[in-house]
Amino acid sequence: MSGTNDAAAIEALGHWGGSDRPPRMISERENAVFEVALVNAPRAALRLHRAGYNSPSAVQSELWWSGQLAAKGFPTPSPIPANDGRLSVALSDGRIATMLNWAEGEAIGSTDLPLAGSRADQCALYHDLGSLLARLHAISDELSLPPAFDRRNWDIDGFLGDQPLWGRFWENPALNAQDLGLINAARVRAIADLKRYAAEGADRGLIHADPLRENVFRNAGGLALIDFDDSGFGFRLYDLTTALSQSLDDDNYGDLRSAILAGYAEQRPLDDQAEHLFSLFAMLRTFASLGWVMPRLSANHPAIPRYVGRARKAVNAYLR
Repeated sequence: MSGTNDAAAIEALGHWGGSDRPPRMISERENAVFEVALVNAPRAALRLHRAGYNSPSAVQSELWWSGQLAAKGFPTPSPIPANDGRLSVALSDGRIATMLNWAEGEAIGSTDLPLAGSRADQCALYHDLGSLLARLHAISDELSLPPAFDRRNWDIDGFLGDQPLWGRFWENPALNAQDLGLINAARVRAIADLKRYAAEGADRGLIHADPLRENVFRNAGGLALIDFDDSGFGFRLYDLTTALSQSLDDDNYGDLRSAILAGYAEQRPLDDQAEHLFSLFAMLRTFASLGWVMPRLSANHPAIPRYVGRARKAVNAYLR
C-alpha cells in the first residue's frame, strides 16, 4: 500500500466513523479499493476514485443508480452514506471517496487465466450472465432519473468520434500500417452501421459498460455485478459483447456468444439486429481498449500484443 493511498484511506474512514483496524488495499487499478471495517458494516469497500476520470456529479449519479438497483433486488453492492449523509466525500488530495457494501463471493475469472470448468459449465455461466444483464437493463428502464443525473455517453462519438471516451485508439503506437488501414476502413463502415442501427430504433439506455470477468461475482445466491465506474448511456448490445471480450481468443467463443444471447433473450427481448451486429460491438470494445492502454501501459509492455491481436481479430470478423 503506498503511503499516499494509506493516508487518504485513513482520512476517508474518518467520514464514515473510523475503524478499529487499518484499511487493507485489495485493488489499485482505476481506483484504489480497500477492504475496511465500519461500526455498522464489518466488511465494506472503500473506493478512492482516480482523479479526473469521473466528476463529482458523475460519481453521485453512479451511486444513485447502483443504490436504486440494489433497492429493487438487483445483485449489486449499495452505497453506504457517510456520517453526514453524503454518498461521496472530497478528500484533501482532491480525490473522491465512496463506500459500498461488501460484495460476497469471488470473481468468475480474470484476464490472464482461462475460464474454469467444462465447456458446458462455461456456457451455463454466460447464459446466467446474459440473464443478469437483461435484468440490469430492464430495471434501469423502470427508473425515473433525477434531473442532475450525469453519466458519460457510449454513443457513436464516444466510440468512434475524433475524441473517443477512452482515447484515440488509432494512434496506438503498437499498430502497424496494415492494422491502421483495416481499422480506418472498419471505423468508416462502423459509423455508418451504427447510424443506421440508431435510426431503426436500437435498444439504448443505461449500461454497465464494463462487465468483465473481474466485475462479475458468483456467490451462493448466483451472479452479482460490481464496479459501475465506467457506466453510462449506450447501446445495450455493448454490455453483452464486452462481457465476452476476454474470450475472443477462446475456441468456444461462438458457444459463449450463443449462451449469453440466449440468457438475455429469455429475460428481455433482443432487437432484430442483435446477432448480426454482435461482431461490430465486439470490435468497438477492442478499439476502446487500444485507447485505454495508451496512457497506462508502455508500448513494449508484454500485454500490448494481446490488445492489438484482439483488435485485429475483431476487425477481420466484422469486415467479413
